[in-house]
Amino acid sequence: MLHGRRHDPGQVHTCQTHLMDMSTVAFTTVTNGDIDLNVAVMGEGPLIVCVHGWPELWYSWRHQMTHFAALGYQVAAMDVRGYGGSSKPDEIAAYTLIELTGDVAAVIDELGGGSAIVFGHDWGAPIAWNTARLHPDKVRAVAGLSVPYFPVGPDDSLANWRKQYADHDKFFYQLYFADRGNEAEAELHADSLRSIRAIYYSARGDGVGAFLNDKPASATMLEGLIDPDPFPDWASPEDLQVYADAMDAGGWKGPLNRYRAQPLDAEQLGKQPDPNLKQPTTFIGGELDMVRNFVDGIDTYDFAPMACDDYRGTTLIEGAGHWVQQEDPATVNTALEAFVNDL
Repeated sequence: MLHGRRHDPGQVHTCQTHLMDMSTVAFTTVTNGDIDLNVAVMGEGPLIVCVHGWPELWYSWRHQMTHFAALGYQVAAMDVRGYGGSSKPDEIAAYTLIELTGDVAAVIDELGGGSAIVFGHDWGAPIAWNTARLHPDKVRAVAGLSVPYFPVGPDDSLANWRKQYADHDKFFYQLYFADRGNEAEAELHADSLRSIRAIYYSARGDGVGAFLNDKPASATMLEGLIDPDPFPDWASPEDLQVYADAMDAGGWKGPLNRYRAQPLDAEQLGKQPDPNLKQPTTFIGGELDMVRNFVDGIDTYDFAPMACDDYRGTTLIEGAGHWVQQEDPATVNTALEAFVNDL
């Protein structure tokens, strides 16, 4: 059951953003083995680590950084490996959940003395959830945005998606990334700004059909997606350019390798016992998020409490889509603040 704080659908929640004042952010490099992690830091106090998703950056957490720094927290928003100023290894095996959660643990050790609250969005949510699972002594509490916690099982998730989508000649972006790698990277890199605009717009509920399955399996990622003009005011042209510049500079291979690493996750984690999280947990999602529609007839949000032993509730934000902490930062910040205040 969905419960918790809901946004008033009659309330207009526009959020015209402007390029973040970089002078308020300090950057540091945290090393995990041969991986260098670029981490944006703001504020002083107990540590909150923020983990972004695809295709994003530390910058996705700009609204949360300023909010929680003002409340007396040190907020560290990292560039996940493969993105931005962090290392970008070529090997698919470098992007498993074991590797990525190790990066988060390294940030916690370096900046938080071994303890932190962790927020994660999109792919960053599974990274955050699994950091709590694999490094339980380092994570005080975890909040996932847009993607609920589903423990990794022994079955290859890509094989499951093939049964649901490809076997019925339906497009699914994760299969495109995994099975047609060079084509996907070339398509997205040809015009990174257009790719960012179309992906961000379509994944929030506008044009979700084309994002998921309203085109044949032979289609490409951007085929049928809308490149809006103007873009909704939750992200300014300057904001979008930050992401596009990073993808132009670093390429799309590392970010797409996370999708390709999922069979390795099944091998490494699928048979480990007791996957339930013991820490306080919460989930925040947008009413219009495409993630709710991955499986026909099933709302994935319903499963948010499933493997969380100390679940503190779901916040459903009406009128918001996949990019909740940017689309409606005020409501997200209120929900996150209530969560951390109750720890």
